[in-house]
Amino acid sequence: SQAEFSAAAVLHQARRDQVADTCRAHSASSRKRRVLTPSDLKHLVVDEEHELIYCYVPKVACTNWKRVMMVLSSRGKYSDPMEIPSNEAHIPSNLKTLNQYSIPDINHRLKNYLKFLFVREPFERLVSAYRNKFTLRYNTSFHKRYGTKIVRRYRKNATAEALQSGADVKFQEFADYLVDPGTQREAPLNEHWQTVYSLCHPCHIHYDLVGKYETLEEDANYVLKLAGSGWTLVGHGSDPRTVNGKNTNQVNFQINALPGERAHTVSLSLFLSCFLNKAETEPLSGQFVTVSVST
Repeated sequence: SQAEFSAAAVLHQARRDQVADTCRAHSASSRKRRVLTPSDLKHLVVDEEHELIYCYVPKVACTNWKRVMMVLSSRGKYSDPMEIPSNEAHIPSNLKTLNQYSIPDINHRLKNYLKFLFVREPFERLVSAYRNKFTLRYNTSFHKRYGTKIVRRYRKNATAEALQSGADVKFQEFADYLVDPGTQREAPLNEHWQTVYSLCHPCHIHYDLVGKYETLEEDANYVLKLAGSGWTLVGHGSDPRTVNGKNTNQVNFQINALPGERAHTVSLSLFLSCFLNKAETEPLSGQFVTVSVST
């Protein structure tokens, strides 16, 4: 209804204000800098048909949002997002990202297109990343690349099998890996547990909408309505083909059911707080391009 649409507009204005206030609080210079590297824009998916830019954040329904963006931008090639295999949604060539454009075209789109992202309670997102990448047998690439390293560093008297496979990483070991200063010094964090500001740069790019995983259905429908897509997402629980996977109560229940996870809340809070505080004060490295930020 019009009343619901108006209420949503007020809600999203409040979220935009909160983002702006937080950026100012954490860095006086965050809104002055107008430079980003091309790699900073690789998570921003562009839909030319509806003039949309979506910054995807792994473990925040990004697979399904990529499916939606594939349908919106395909000009009829795809019609049902849930018929697109999940692995196909992550093929880079199936979606165009902002870093593929020229500098003038980047500036034009940042100024004129509807820009949105979705966020999730950070500890729930970390637990989701842990479950998906370290507790499922098919994720052998993550076990080899990260699991073996984590076991070697943080497990005393690790077995030869664990050192070789990295397939049984404990959540405590994963948390130790995240809060270890050496982890960030050796390489950027993997996108599945990288912070949202590092992926989407909300202090540099003025997002029109900030949706929440916890209110995914309502926020997604508001985005799609503004985009003029004519779509409406089905409420979770009433249709198995829903964009929303699990509601917050289910996620919280599962988190509480895993022993030892909440014990690391303090360490992870410090990790996220320190990471945010230095986010906009440290210079970006690499080749710079000038990118306008819409206001």
